[in-house]
Amino acid sequence: MANTTELKLGQKLNEGKTKQIFELVDEPGYVLVQSKDQITAGNAVRKDQMEGKAAIANKTTSCVFKLLQDAGFKTAFVRQHSETAFVASRCEMIPIEWVCRRIATGSFLKRNPGVKEGYRFTPLKMEMFFKDDANNDPQWSEEQLLAAGFELAGLTIGRCEVDIMSKSTVAIFEVLEKAWATQDCTLVDMKIEFGVNVTTKEIVLADVIDNDSWRLWPAGDRSQQKDKQVYRDLKEVTPEAMQMVKRNFEWVAERVKLLLESQAKGRVVVLMGSTSDVAHCEKIRKACGSYGIPCHLRVTSAHKGPDETLRIKAEYEGDGIPTIFVAVAGRSNGLGPVMSGNTAYPVINCPPITPDWGAQDIWSSLRMPSGLGCSTVLSPEAAAQFAAQILGLNDHLVWLKLRASMLNTWISLKQADKKLQECSL
Repeated sequence: MANTTELKLGQKLNEGKTKQIFELVDEPGYVLVQSKDQITAGNAVRKDQMEGKAAIANKTTSCVFKLLQDAGFKTAFVRQHSETAFVASRCEMIPIEWVCRRIATGSFLKRNPGVKEGYRFTPLKMEMFFKDDANNDPQWSEEQLLAAGFELAGLTIGRCEVDIMSKSTVAIFEVLEKAWATQDCTLVDMKIEFGVNVTTKEIVLADVIDNDSWRLWPAGDRSQQKDKQVYRDLKEVTPEAMQMVKRNFEWVAERVKLLLESQAKGRVVVLMGSTSDVAHCEKIRKACGSYGIPCHLRVTSAHKGPDETLRIKAEYEGDGIPTIFVAVAGRSNGLGPVMSGNTAYPVINCPPITPDWGAQDIWSSLRMPSGLGCSTVLSPEAAAQFAAQILGLNDHLVWLKLRASMLNTWISLKQADKKLQECSL
């Protein structure tokens, strides 16, 4: 890993309780985020040095942001630079902490007497807090945020921007919740912050996400909590207690690396009846690639060579890798029905529709004999998405990409509507 001395640092732009932000002289528009060996609680009413915390926090943040970026979320994170620092796009920070909760605990119970600890929020409970240490970060309503009219990096924070941050907070929580579930760990709640990228003028996830940012309960058991709450709960800060806190932080930093690994890698096998369908099949393969799913293309005809079709089927059934077959056959589709009748794996019909006989040919994919369960999806991209949704049930990395894609589609529509309204005015 590179050393921070290799970067030419400019002025210190900001310093918080646990990190420093420096401009990069040779990389305009970027900053260095340097973590500190300090742990705090209660707006720094309790404050201690914890040797090694900077490296632990930086490792955690870098892994989390890489996971989110690989999924398709827009973040300020660029690259990890050293054990204790990372490079990020320079942002003007929106002074709001967005808190998302799955389980009621902590300050929520104090502000909402009568709610029992452990109450599960479905849908997620979201709150926002204005960053103001002097007033203990008061809770804000959406109306207060809109009324504030923040203008950052030339962008006014209005309805569109608030809605984007709100939707993004929920999506980010859901993907991290899904990822931590692979380690049998419950993501209880989490806080994040957004900034406006000074170069692109876009709202992006910024700041850090480390073990100060969430509550994590292994096996859903609060008594096993591994987050900063352990430090908050200390009756007395002793060297032994601080070692226990550090071990918890190290446990999270090691586990978070595992979130980047697939737990059940699957694949899609596209069977085409003729090489004339290659272009159609390549669209399926390209779309599968966007979800990180390997896609194999094979040529076989259930009409002209049923024995070979079944041999290819057995080849992919024999290695235990979760597989989805996509049958691409025009005219009379025999591939889909034959495959569906001879495998327990999912089969998707995706026939290439021609302008002449397409309306008639489609019935060979839609009208199946009894006992066959293959579906029909006409769009190659949609067929790949359907396959991804099936594989995503057991592969969190695929599910994360699907969830981020949903969010990005929603954001595009929201921004298009805003632009249209501005033009109309």
